[in-house]
Amino acid sequence: MANLDFTSEIRDLRATLESIAAVSDPAKLQAKIDELTVAASAPDLWDDPEAAQQVTSALSVTQAELNRVNDLGARIDDVETLVELGREMEDEATLTEAEAEVGAIREALEALEVRTLLSGEYDSREAVVTIRAGAGGVDAADFAEMLLRMYLRWAERHGYPTRVMDTSYAEEAGLKSATFEVNAPYAFGNLSVEAGTHRLVRISPFDNQGRRQTSFAAVEVVPLIEQTDHIEIPESEIKVDVFRSSGPGGQSVNTTDSAVRMTHLPTGIVVSMQNEKSQIQNRAAALRVLQSRLLLVRRQEEAALKKEMAGDIKASWGDQMRSYVLQPYQMVKDLRTENEQGNTAAVFDGSIDGFIDAGIRWRVNSQR
Repeated sequence: MANLDFTSEIRDLRATLESIAAVSDPAKLQAKIDELTVAASAPDLWDDPEAAQQVTSALSVTQAELNRVNDLGARIDDVETLVELGREMEDEATLTEAEAEVGAIREALEALEVRTLLSGEYDSREAVVTIRAGAGGVDAADFAEMLLRMYLRWAERHGYPTRVMDTSYAEEAGLKSATFEVNAPYAFGNLSVEAGTHRLVRISPFDNQGRRQTSFAAVEVVPLIEQTDHIEIPESEIKVDVFRSSGPGGQSVNTTDSAVRMTHLPTGIVVSMQNEKSQIQNRAAALRVLQSRLLLVRRQEEAALKKEMAGDIKASWGDQMRSYVLQPYQMVKDLRTENEQGNTAAVFDGSIDGFIDAGIRWRVNSQR
């Protein structure tokens, strides 16, 4: 029969769930769900589609968060009943099934526990992610497009709404850059550990000699600003250029000078938006992202000042934080956490929760 000490294991599972519940506060989550349900039932909700999307998205995500806590409690109760049944019947198969379920519950609790580590000032925010092709020519542009798909698939797996705000296509293949929003609570806290330089090693599909190529792409993650952030940018500090959108033909966005390039003169930060149909919409979207980036700059400056005052200056993350190797072997490895995954196809299809969870734990430990 199974050799697992079920009594001890189930007690530990309950203790872990209780510590998670103390932070996530199911009663508070339920109150928020009730409030959002009322808002979602308003007859004029869809008069403002963008606001309606935010309400329905927040309701879905909050309900899912509460369900995860409640479902794990129910699973612990069920496995305890299963153990009692297996012992009474002296049924090895039942106890083996219970042992497997205990392991599955433990993994689910560990993943949920990571959420309790997201206590940074902006961790609960939605996220704005920008991916830029780096060194490596057309392979780097193709890699940038692969990363865009990876993150959009990750969001889709979790039911997180996304909105691609800007795409700049490379001449031969792939993307020069892309910017998108992930509209879900804690999107920034989760994805912030993905910021940095990503490296791809593979046999280039664009090299007629079949040589192995190394290419790079940069990922930037900033919290989405809220009206309460008060990031005021004087008009004198902004340069705005308008131009015709580029990309696949046949789109209405390509017929007018609706795209906007906004430059913040004091910092040199440049934001381009072209995926909306009007110049006004693109200008508003560009300003929103610019404010988000300036908010992160302010946060980084404040953090650097605190470290300097404390006399504890630590090196920042290295230029290369993760490698995706497709040749001569297949392996994705995070160089900060040593977390690795041999199924590269699954990673590029959005299976990156292991890297995100390990990154969050690494960040917390490095800040202690």
